[in-house]
Amino acid sequence: MDDGSETVPPAGTRDRIRVRMTARAIDEPHRAASPLELLFDLTFVVAVAAVTVQLAHEIADGHALSGLVPFLQVFFAVWWAWMNFTWFASSYDTDDVAYRLLTLVQMGGVLVLAAGVPAAAEDSDFRAITLGYFLMRIALVAQWLRAGVEDPAGRRTALRYAAGITALQAGWILRLVLAETGALPSAAQLPSFVVLAALELSVPWWAERTSPTNWHPHHIAERYGLFTIILFGESVLAASNGVGGALEAAGPSVPLIVIAVSGLVLLFGLWWLYFLTPAGEGLSDRRDRSYLWGYGHYVLFAALAALGAGLEVAVERTGHHLKASDLAICYAVAVPAAIYIVALWLVHRPIVAAPALRPAVVAAGATATLLLPLAVPLTGVPAAVAAIAAVCVLMVAVTYRPLLSGGRTPSPSRAEEGKIGT
Repeated sequence: MDDGSETVPPAGTRDRIRVRMTARAIDEPHRAASPLELLFDLTFVVAVAAVTVQLAHEIADGHALSGLVPFLQVFFAVWWAWMNFTWFASSYDTDDVAYRLLTLVQMGGVLVLAAGVPAAAEDSDFRAITLGYFLMRIALVAQWLRAGVEDPAGRRTALRYAAGITALQAGWILRLVLAETGALPSAAQLPSFVVLAALELSVPWWAERTSPTNWHPHHIAERYGLFTIILFGESVLAASNGVGGALEAAGPSVPLIVIAVSGLVLLFGLWWLYFLTPAGEGLSDRRDRSYLWGYGHYVLFAALAALGAGLEVAVERTGHHLKASDLAICYAVAVPAAIYIVALWLVHRPIVAAPALRPAVVAAGATATLLLPLAVPLTGVPAAVAAIAAVCVLMVAVTYRPLLSGGRTPSPSRAEEGKIGT
């Protein structure tokens, strides 16, 4: 029966003018990332690149620790906006005109936020970042309000989401106004950020206490995998920028080639480890543990972005004299890599009974990665980075050892792909 809520497009066309926003099935067949979601992700490429470049500058200038807090703050805004869009889309994506236009507003907010990264890092000026975040969040509020109007079954949850996001957005604007007028002391700015961020994280838990949203487990797993690939791509780009700078300053050299190749091997190995575990199956079987998996990815994603900054500086070191010490540069690579390894196991452990990575392998790999930079006075930066890459390769080899012995084999990424659409 046509209730006027949907306009059926002419045969042969895919554009939908108006589609009633109702919860999508959690077992919907052939559910995969839409072209709009892929386009949306591209704007985050710009935002992540801006954050990574700024952190690389701080590391190169010998201010890695002081630059870490602004990096984590801005990255939280980027990650949280992406994650909220992703989970909403998994539940309510209609791909009609209204949905697309509101997504466009969110994309514009991402670009405004990215433009404000240098000012935030250098001058503690968060006006552009707050404006970009506001645009992203207010568009999401409109999406939730629409879901509340058009989906009676999920109305209460949708309206709670809209109310929670609106209240927190007012809090962020108030924080900016107080900071700009001097009413919020510098010492209180970080604690206020932590409080507001914690409240942001609590909104989904509070909103879904009434009834959970109908997110699709394999779609969510695919979306997180795609964002992981974006972050790996950013790391490759950051390292490439370092190579370009080193070549321009000193031309090709053995240390440059060693670090460039080792960085690529390291990133490839970490990518391989991520896609060993089919997260979609775990999310489908343990939906109640999705918060641990989803929120834990903040650490994993931030570590990948920081690793890209570290690799850029390590490569650049071969052609430039930097203020940062060789030990600090090596740890700018080792610490994010070790955090990534541990976080990878931690995020999958709640949803998968037997993750492909065993605890002993994780502990040994992370420990070795953190100890290797101590040898940099004897080996130099290139050898240390090569050794870290070798540890990652060894972890992949050890994980695949059952394949050679005829035992249990790790699940490759195609196992996850095969689940999407079943």
